[in-house]
Amino acid sequence: MYMQAVIKKQGNGIIARFERLLNHSVEKVWSALTENDKVEKWMSNLEMKDLRKDGTIKFNFNDGSGESFDMKIRDFRESAVLDFDWGDGWVRFEVSPEKDGCSLVLKESITPVNDHTSKDLAGWHVCLDMLSDLLNGHHQDFPMDEWEKWHKEYTAAIERLDG
Repeated sequence: MYMQAVIKKQGNGIIARFERLLNHSVEKVWSALTENDKVEKWMSNLEMKDLRKDGTIKFNFNDGSGESFDMKIRDFRESAVLDFDWGDGWVRFEVSPEKDGCSLVLKESITPVNDHTSKDLAGWHVCLDMLSDLLNGHHQDFPMDEWEKWHKEYTAAIERLDG
């Protein structure tokens, strides 16, 4: 349905850039990114706690353990930018108006690249598809078969970078 992320090497890591053109207003997309009742439908691990620069997003393991950890918000601009720590890297959402809706760009910095990298990229890819579906009025549980497909694609893409 959507193009694979564009992946570029940066130091001993990578920056991946996912882009989605959505036929929805900035306001509608922003609320899907930041309101917990919507976020849980496309990325159930994330919980928005304190939405501001230097605020907090909570990552819940959702494995029955009740365990979680806090991630610091590095940059925040209402209806435009949400950027937060993600492991040793970061994740940045940028929302901007377009003629027929808006563009959603997700950038992820991953350092170092390891066996988990392609899993992470496939996860974000599928979560963005789920976000798009949610905006279009559909909700589905996490589709493991789609994730498997994208995991293979991203594994190959990362191997090509080292080629």
